[in-house]
Amino acid sequence: MPVHGDSSKGQTILNMATIALAAVTLFLAAACTGYAANSGHKPGKKSQSGIKASPGAVRIASVSTAVEGGVLTALAEKFHAETGLEVKITSTDDPYSSAKKGDADLVISHFGHRDTERFVQSGFGFWPRTVFSNQLALFGPSADPAKVRGLTDLVQAFRQIAQAKAPYIVNDTRPIRYLTEILWLAAGKPPKNSWYTDDGGSKSDAISLAASRGGYVLWGITPFVREKNEKHLGLEPLVTQDPLLLRIMVSVVVNPRRVRGANSAAALRFQDFLLSPSAQAMMLGIRYPGATQTIWAPAGRHNAASLLPDVK
Repeated sequence: MPVHGDSSKGQTILNMATIALAAVTLFLAAACTGYAANSGHKPGKKSQSGIKASPGAVRIASVSTAVEGGVLTALAEKFHAETGLEVKITSTDDPYSSAKKGDADLVISHFGHRDTERFVQSGFGFWPRTVFSNQLALFGPSADPAKVRGLTDLVQAFRQIAQAKAPYIVNDTRPIRYLTEILWLAAGKPPKNSWYTDDGGSKSDAISLAASRGGYVLWGITPFVREKNEKHLGLEPLVTQDPLLLRIMVSVVVNPRRVRGANSAAALRFQDFLLSPSAQAMMLGIRYPGATQTIWAPAGRHNAASLLPDVK
């Protein structure tokens, strides 16, 4: 299954009868024509930017985490094997812009992505469905001077770092800064003296600083492993099991009444697949090269019960 790396108010949402009819129509069409990944298919309507839509395919615009972390590719391959529908994935930091241009039928992003709310409330997408969570971790040196290795309570780990006056480097991305503030308050507001460094560095800069100082830092496991492989950083994931470290990700089906040519039937079918017990279970076994920890946690249970698949 090919994975493509190119980047790029108010109308009502389709009623459920229309969605069901479209889904049945797609299923019958796929069954009759036998579309398969890497094979030719009848050309469909083009998006505004010229990327072809097809009734035998679902186009996904996703934030890079889900693509780089391997979960979306693995799930798409399983979906294709079960249905014959081709899955075309675009990795981008701005998936909602791609969807507005008509380049996607389904968007995968963090629930907290800056454009999720605006996209849905403006009628461009149906209501988000939680599908999986990716994993942050507290990284630190193998010597672990604060003795936090294996803790399941991130607040306690933060408290021990402060008590040991071990270096803690703030990763100045907005979500991680927010989490750090929660940890500091929950730990009793320990004085931010020489152990606490907040110089505005983020992502790889914060990681490199923590490595050079033998300190602790929060970041996602997937980007950390990539960075470690490139720079041979002397840090390890020490705390991974606290639920505070999970970041929920969602799927948003593009509304064809706002975006011409959007294949909502195929997108809904893939979304239903993501919420199926078998796909949700599969997520737990997907590993990023170089990481032994569970990277992806199924999050479908956070949806309304009426939306979850029946288990017989």
